[in-house]
Amino acid sequence: MTTSKPATIDEYIAGFPAETQALLQEIRATVQAAAPDATEAIRYAIPTFILNGNLVHFAGFKNHIGFYPAPTGAEAFKKELSVYKAGKGSVQFPLEQPMPLELITRIVQFRVSEVSRKAEEKPRKAKI
Repeated sequence: MTTSKPATIDEYIAGFPAETQALLQEIRATVQAAAPDATEAIRYAIPTFILNGNLVHFAGFKNHIGFYPAPTGAEAFKKELSVYKAGKGSVQFPLEQPMPLELITRIVQFRVSEVSRKAEEKPRKAKI
């Protein structure tokens, strides 16, 4: 990866070997399809999708792709994610295995409904 901090997801992905770039682009496209209203950003120096706050993050590493659906997304799919190495709110998808795109889609859809529900429940500030 490059030493300067990337400003965009394209710049971030460009800093990886071609095989890893392809996997990162697959995950990016999967998240975009599952959350078409989300916007892209770099947060915490990694690709992030934003919808009423941080929706999900992902990152490339030497041997895996890190996926960060917040603790709630990881917890809701704990059983299905149990075949992968995981931490609090994160999961590691090994580079040598196919990316679980259908599972990623369902996790992102879960997060979209979660953040949308929270946004609707937030008390609105009265305009004076």
